[in-house]
Amino acid sequence: MTKRQQRTRITAMGKKVSPKLTDQLRAAVAGCGRTLGQITRDTGIDKSALSRFVNGERGVSMEALDQLGEYLGLRIVAVKPRNWKGR
Repeated sequence: MTKRQQRTRITAMGKKVSPKLTDQLRAAVAGCGRTLGQITRDTGIDKSALSRFVNGERGVSMEALDQLGEYLGLRIVAVKPRNWKGR
């Protein structure tokens, strides 16, 4: 997947949707300026597991997601769709 595809995905109906959370996390890892070796040493995440995740070959555990998010200083922000009818 190209960086442009990660930023915006186009559905079959032509509507723009946000990239998946995992795609955003992969992009954050790739763009953080640290090697996978540095990240794994600092977080304790298995290097081969992190490499397979970054390359899109597999997912990672929730614990690893938490560790990566904290390490990279990431947070999740909920964005309500325009047609949101909830509270």
